[in-house]
Amino acid sequence: MNRPHNTPRDLHQKIRIWNAEDWYWEDIVPGTKIRSIRRTISEGESMQFNALVLDMHPYVADEPFASKEGMFGKRLVAGAFVFSAGLGLVATNCKNAFSYGYDRLRFIAPVFIGDTIYTIKTDMSKAPKSETLGLYRASYEVFKNDAELVLYCEHLQTVKLRQHSNT
Repeated sequence: MNRPHNTPRDLHQKIRIWNAEDWYWEDIVPGTKIRSIRRTISEGESMQFNALVLDMHPYVADEPFASKEGMFGKRLVAGAFVFSAGLGLVATNCKNAFSYGYDRLRFIAPVFIGDTIYTIKTDMSKAPKSETLGLYRASYEVFKNDAELVLYCEHLQTVKLRQHSNT
């Protein structure tokens, strides 16, 4: 009978953590792009997000209103959810980077339940910030279905400098 491999506890901390990175400011190359996988937004997850953040606007939560009185003829996915899911598609867990904020957030086109989104992240620029940190800017373009741009923003992060790292 095959038994699961039981990794000894003393080895756990030596195993690389999945989806975690350890790049530094010096490693960032402006112009680098990555593209995410695609994901279709379901009604269930849309409504779960709305309930979590208490967003029950008629455009996102009321089908009769959205279809009969709304300007799009059907329910929207909340922009905050498109932002969260779109950025989450390209998010990594870099232990040396810390969010500093977002600029130029724009909801360019509506996203509807059943639409499929994906994200392209572009490393835009970097500059020194302090003796131990650099500042890094990346753009996020969220597209739906067949490459229609629906969201744009720029993410600023502070990132540790390698030569001043204690890790």
